[in-house]
Amino acid sequence: MIKSITKPLRLLLYYSIIVVGLILLTVNPALAQPAPGSIHILEIRGVINPPLQNYVKRAITNAELQNASLIIIKMDTPGGLDTSMREISQLILSSPVPVAVYIYPPGSRAASAGLFLLTAAHFAAMAPGTNTGAASPVALGGEAEDASMTKAVEDAAAFIRSMAIQRGRNADWVERAVREAVSITEREALELNVIDIIADNIDDLINQLDGKTIRTVTGEITLDVVNAPRHEESMNFAENFLHVISDPNIAFILLSVGSIGIIAELYNPGALFPGIFGAISLILAFFSLGNLPTNWAGVALLALGIGLFIAELYIEGFGPLGVGALAAFFLGGLMLFQPFRPAPPAWPDLSVNPWLVGSATAIMGSFMFLVMAQLIRSRKAPIMTGYEHYIGQIVTVLRDLDPEGRVWFQGQNWYARVQPLDVVVRAGQKVRIIGIESLTLITEPLEENLHTQEK
Repeated sequence: MIKSITKPLRLLLYYSIIVVGLILLTVNPALAQPAPGSIHILEIRGVINPPLQNYVKRAITNAELQNASLIIIKMDTPGGLDTSMREISQLILSSPVPVAVYIYPPGSRAASAGLFLLTAAHFAAMAPGTNTGAASPVALGGEAEDASMTKAVEDAAAFIRSMAIQRGRNADWVERAVREAVSITEREALELNVIDIIADNIDDLINQLDGKTIRTVTGEITLDVVNAPRHEESMNFAENFLHVISDPNIAFILLSVGSIGIIAELYNPGALFPGIFGAISLILAFFSLGNLPTNWAGVALLALGIGLFIAELYIEGFGPLGVGALAAFFLGGLMLFQPFRPAPPAWPDLSVNPWLVGSATAIMGSFMFLVMAQLIRSRKAPIMTGYEHYIGQIVTVLRDLDPEGRVWFQGQNWYARVQPLDVVVRAGQKVRIIGIESLTLITEPLEENLHTQEK
């Protein structure tokens, strides 16, 4: 029965219906079916992670099912997760549809994981003013052991060298990019046979590819694409949303907001909205952490900070627990994506902006101060026994009194009943307390809020 659902839950229900509808619209395959022989164009932007990996897999699968003549991947990336990079590389290597990886627009880069994808492509292309390389493993968060670093370098060098040999490109240079972290411009890449084409734009790229013959897993293919229709294979709503939140700064914000929401709900049970919003934020944060190279010591420090803050609620004043909570929260944010092991070459510079960590810690401290101040005031208030002092006070209805419902009184959510029983008082209106039975407030409507209904 809708009337029994609280307002925050109704809002959550409405928003969920809208989101589900948008997702269904974006994933409906019947909305835009490309013609056979089309050129499918997709885009890799930002960190390469599992949501982006799933997008590329879906796009390549669709291109194969729809008999596409060519796949063009426009790319600008600082790198990404090693597992996602390898999965996408394997998809490109095994694609029956020729794949052109194009570093575009001007000013873009294919660093770290991007170089691996560029090397895996049937056709490697770059726009003027772009660069690629810098694929060397690095040790983040401390000095890595020589043996671990050597293993990481050898594994990465062997993988990229094998792909370069398969594509007939300069295996020595791409291996050097892994071992020495060197980078080159598009002109140098063409001269060194690291790429095949320099193209000013998509039209120029397609014109240069037309008539070229390439060997795929299904045999040799000669491209006839100059007049082929084009199909933009964009991320759907779900893929784009999950890709956006798989960002270190977004993950930290979700953790911070979720923690504050849960704490607010614990401090004020029954408010519902902070708890619901906090729980959703934390679930999204955990998804984001699962798509990032997370240092769980940083997560443990954040959890310790939240635990100390909750413990501080039961101690008068802002003492050592509060200071410890802020220190743990700040250090946890800085350490969140700083693993103490050699990073694979596909690893970009992932970290939470220190200014964001400091701002979030300051907000957490301000929130703690406000809560502590309110608790101290309430603890210093005179203690009154009995319920006589409740009589005559005006309270706000949270859920319709018909005749029972809920009201907001003394910062808490109370059960209440209105008298006489044939009266209905709507949410948001005021009532007067005239008595108390157990933990249920007995109320009467104010004259201006009086509504009657047949029973």
